[in-house]
Amino acid sequence: MDFSLSEEQQLIKESVEKFIAKDYIFETRKKILATEDRFSRDLWKQYADLGWLGMALPEEYGGFGGSAVENMLVCEAFGSAMVLEPYLTTVVMAANALVLSPGTEDKKKELLEQIIAGELLMSVAYAEAESGYNLANVSVTASGSGDSYSINGEKIVVLNAPSADKFIVSARTSGGQSDQNGVSLFLVDANADGVELTSYNTMDGGRGANIAFTNASATLLGTEGEGFAVLEEVIDIATAAICAQALGAMNTAFQRTLEYIKTREQFGVAIGTFQVLQHRLVDMFMAVEASRSMVYMVSMSLSSDDANERRAAVSSAKAFIGPEARNLAQDAVQIHGGVGMTEELDVGHYFRYLTLFCGTFGSTDYHLKRFAELSQ
Repeated sequence: MDFSLSEEQQLIKESVEKFIAKDYIFETRKKILATEDRFSRDLWKQYADLGWLGMALPEEYGGFGGSAVENMLVCEAFGSAMVLEPYLTTVVMAANALVLSPGTEDKKKELLEQIIAGELLMSVAYAEAESGYNLANVSVTASGSGDSYSINGEKIVVLNAPSADKFIVSARTSGGQSDQNGVSLFLVDANADGVELTSYNTMDGGRGANIAFTNASATLLGTEGEGFAVLEEVIDIATAAICAQALGAMNTAFQRTLEYIKTREQFGVAIGTFQVLQHRLVDMFMAVEASRSMVYMVSMSLSSDDANERRAAVSSAKAFIGPEARNLAQDAVQIHGGVGMTEELDVGHYFRYLTLFCGTFGSTDYHLKRFAELSQ
């Protein structure tokens, strides 16, 4: 598998990284965290103007026709600064759910064009209190036909839900609670009657919500009862994206720690001269580079026509990068000492960011089991 970037992809990588290094420093992020939205709508509009929101979306919907590799490059750069804007939920998850759902081309084009222009924020509501990581375990129900459906039930941990204009909601229209057949996807307006949010801040600086639907009006997305395959692919794409974000965060945490041991002195010498710390920094560097290979691999595998190949690549990447990210984050904090856990230093924030990554879209144990089942 050729991991080299094309000239165009290299230019994308450099431009996003340059923007982040200049305009998204840690002090800027702290100011954004103090706002009500906990992300910058002005920056979101800049991302749209720069073409980043449509970079990996099809040309027929107003995008630039890029692949998961272009998306990976943006996500890695965003992860390096723990970017707070809802790129994952709106562009990676919701936009791909729209693209992958059959039918209603005019409606899809309208919504995707609004997303690409930075005018529409969306979130995907799929998790439930008893579902664990099983996407087919859906107790939220939808009833109706044609253009008129109503949804009842509750979704939990809907990322960036407080700022979303619309939700894509998984609901059961037929079958048993854990049947893959019978799961449908619906569009629901955030301000519709019967939609009630319980909002909270998440550990990585973002926002989330639990959403109660009570006879909420909804529009069917795709084919009734056949939404599971779309949802599963969307979560696979999102899992690959957060692996890229984790890679960016890991690399920055490593670089910060490397800089620290060169300047922090003990017994009159820089602690970077201590062999035991040199060994730990080598381990951190190897974790970053090994994770980079896994991120490139899974990004290139997302375009596979073989769904099992895609699933196996995603699970192998998440299962590998999770422990590496956790260990690197712990090492970064430990080497910094007590100051590593203060709010004033970014290392503690990277620790929380990477810790949350480990359980998002499936734990290490879940993905190890999934990979083993797919490899039989």
